[in-house]
Amino acid sequence: MVEYWYNVRTHEVEEDAQSDYTQLIGPYKTRAEAEKALEKVKERNRAWDPSDADGDGWSDRD
Repeated sequence: MVEYWYNVRTHEVEEDAQSDYTQLIGPYKTRAEAEKALEKVKERNRAWDPSDADGDGWSDRD
């Protein structure tokens, strides 16, 4: 079964983790899910820290 990964360095989707795992987010079942990996990370950041309005991991207080 193929897994898809989002590479945070290259900003590309990889099939079956071709890069170092420190550069990858995943695995995802579909390419479409992997393509939206950063959006999902930002959503989770906002949910965890509501003061992080843009979801980039930095609160407005920093």
